[in-house]
Amino acid sequence: MKALFTYDYGKKKMQSIKNLGYEIILRKEKDLVYDEELRDVEALFCYNPFSTLDIGKMKKLKWIQLSSIGIDQVPLEKVKNQGITLTNNKGGYSVPMGEFIVMKILELFKNSKAFYHQQQQKQWKIDTSLMELYNKRVTFIGTGSIAVEGAKRLQGFGVEITGVNTRGRDVEYFHKCYPIKDLKEVLKHSDVVILTIPYTDETHHLIDDEALTAMNPKAYLINVSRGSIVDEQALIDHLEQGSIQGAALDVFEQEPLEEDSPLWGFDRVIITPHNSWVSEMRNQRRFDTIYENAEKFTRGETLKNVVNLYKGY
Repeated sequence: MKALFTYDYGKKKMQSIKNLGYEIILRKEKDLVYDEELRDVEALFCYNPFSTLDIGKMKKLKWIQLSSIGIDQVPLEKVKNQGITLTNNKGGYSVPMGEFIVMKILELFKNSKAFYHQQQQKQWKIDTSLMELYNKRVTFIGTGSIAVEGAKRLQGFGVEITGVNTRGRDVEYFHKCYPIKDLKEVLKHSDVVILTIPYTDETHHLIDDEALTAMNPKAYLINVSRGSIVDEQALIDHLEQGSIQGAALDVFEQEPLEEDSPLWGFDRVIITPHNSWVSEMRNQRRFDTIYENAEKFTRGETLKNVVNLYKGY
């Protein structure tokens, strides 16, 4: 059985895949194109080679294992038409992203960005605007594995943790969850709003001018999901008007963020380069999922983290 990998996990790990009966073809994703060596590939392990690799030519391809959680880079119509099973890395980055969320909440409430700037300028100036996280309401829009890890790590802060999901189903570590139809009402009463919802056609610009208007004007927005869930121009407008307190943004509608974006210039905005998923454990957790699924695939068993192609997650 032939498998195409676009990342080298090291000699020992790759040998363990070969020991399962796979013949491995290793190619870099950049500018990867179809050729005859790929004709018999049945399994593809990758992040995003799809801008140059035409999987429509890979007639024997049965399974794609992504290294990402999001699937917006995947040509879903081809996947559907060819009957390919798509699996993602759900849960693989949830721990570092949960930690990242807590860090950004505290940085915003304690205005760390200003202190770092003062340090660079060798300025000694007390900031009396700092706030307590205690007794605030923290809301996660999307209550999947990333949100759960974030909520778990907020347990000791004395906050009310609410979530928004499709139907308002209960989720561990959340005090209360609401259906997505109640989003704007929930936004009115939230001190921190964290976006951890998958990007789909339905969630495109979910946080638009109307949603931002509904937010508590003293609330902070944190986005670690996908940039296009937020109408970026509407967010810029509200930041300029001071109608929300600030934001921590790890993802953007266009990445890298353009140098002339006004988002760079706001004192109360913290920008990071789509970095929340990174930790020293990322490759190990990613490979653990790859190996488990590679083993299941050889046995004809149901794979872990199968994506619903019609829901988009």
